Amino acid sequence: MRIGIDISQVAYKKTGVANYLKNLVEGMIAEGKDDDFVLFFSSMRGKIDYSFINGLKNPRVKIKTFKYPPRLLDFLWNKLHIFPIEYFIGDLDVFITSDWTEPPVKNARKATIIYDMVVYKYSQETAKVIQDVQKRKLKWVKKESDTIFTISESAKLDIVEILKIPAEKVHVIYPGLTL
Repeated sequence: MRIGIDISQVAYKKTGVANYLKNLVEGMIAEGKDDDFVLFFSSMRGKIDYSFINGLKNPRVKIKTFKYPPRLLDFLWNKLHIFPIEYFIGDLDVFITSDWTEPPVKNARKATIIYDMVVYKYSQETAKVIQDVQKRKLKWVKKESDTIFTISESAKLDIVEILKIPAEKVHVIYPGLTL
C-alpha cells in the first residue's frame, strides 16, 4: 500500500499535534513493513528536523518538501477544494491529513487527524484566523474522510456530538510521550 501523510504540523515543535503526528508516523513506518510512505511537508519559513523518522534512510520512505505558504494551501484546499494531493506527491492508496488543511484526493481513501474540538468548545481561547481555517477544514473532513484518528475517548465523543460524524468512523489512538 502507498500511504501519504501530511507532516507539515511537525514544524510547530513541542505542540500536542506535532508530537502526536511524529509518534503516529514513527509507528506506522515501523509496523508497515510492506507499505511505502510519502511524507508531504510544506511551509514558507518553517523547518523540520526529520531525525524523528527512524526509517529516513529506508527506501520505502520518501519526503516531498514544498515552500507553499499555509494561507495559500488553506485557500486552495479548504476554500476552493481544488488540486488533489496526488498532483503533488503521486498516486496513493491512503492519504492522512493533519491539522491545518484538507486537500482533495483523486482516488485515495482519506484518514484525518482531529486532535480536539477546541475551535468549537473554547472559541474564545482560539484566534479567529485559526477558528476559520479549522472550521473550513472540518467541513471537508465531514464530507470526505473515511476514518478519523483522535487522542482520547473524550475527544471522540466531542467529534461525534459536534460534527455529527458516526462513531464507527472515529478511532482513538492514544498519544505517546515525547520529551
